Amino acid sequence: MVTGATTTPKGSFRPGTYDGSVSAPAPLGQLVILRHGESTWNNLNLFTGWHDVPLSPKGEAEASAAGVALREAGISFDVAHTSVLTRAVVTCHLALSSLGQVWLPVERHWRWNERHYGALQGLDKKATTELHGEAQTKLWRRSFDIPPPPVSTDSPEHPVNDPRYRFVAASDLPATECLKDVVARVMPHFHGTVVPQLRRGMNVLVTAHGNSLRALVMALENISESDISELNIPTGIPRLYRLGESLEVLSAEYLGDQEAIAAAIASVAQQASRKN
Repeated sequence: MVTGATTTPKGSFRPGTYDGSVSAPAPLGQLVILRHGESTWNNLNLFTGWHDVPLSPKGEAEASAAGVALREAGISFDVAHTSVLTRAVVTCHLALSSLGQVWLPVERHWRWNERHYGALQGLDKKATTELHGEAQTKLWRRSFDIPPPPVSTDSPEHPVNDPRYRFVAASDLPATECLKDVVARVMPHFHGTVVPQLRRGMNVLVTAHGNSLRALVMALENISESDISELNIPTGIPRLYRLGESLEVLSAEYLGDQEAIAAAIASVAQQASRKN
């Protein structure tokens, strides 16, 4: 788990204070990030990236359980954000349904998408490790600035061929990405959309993906380029942040059973291992 931040006692989450006022000062709202529940390709241990796949039955249960954990912690939201990939959209919906806030405004944007894995999309992670070696595969999966080989624009894995991106400039759509590329698209979007909402006292839920959330956590928690490869975000477990006026982390905490959370983080770390 990420170190360097204090924890907030369960149940201490402050309900949203947003009252519709634009100019009235308000304390910073609270931020919760949530990685989507297990997808069918997570279950098969395949590189997924921008390929659109549904949640597995386990992932649906994780998403609903996330909403229960949020409700039990006394958390409510004023707005939610997610990607345009089904596994995140449905996770957000199921979590909000369990929380009793299925009516909440949800803003979807491709900049919250998972990183594009290029030519690795659809490949088995363990088989890729066997073929290319553990060191090379870890570089592609976890290094900050080394992307996998790209796909061509005529590949079905290139987003120019997906109608959901028909209004996005082709030059903005990736053929492959490393985490550095994801940071470059996630953080301006975060500062342009989420931060103004937090500054208005709104409590915000962001439901996204392993690497788009790693990009956000890297910035929020000041994790170095060399250390970010060891950060593993579990599926379906909410992480609560209290932020100061300069967006410094005052506290950060995963909500739920801590032993189960540790096991889930370890499971993510072992996905490409030839020993498992």
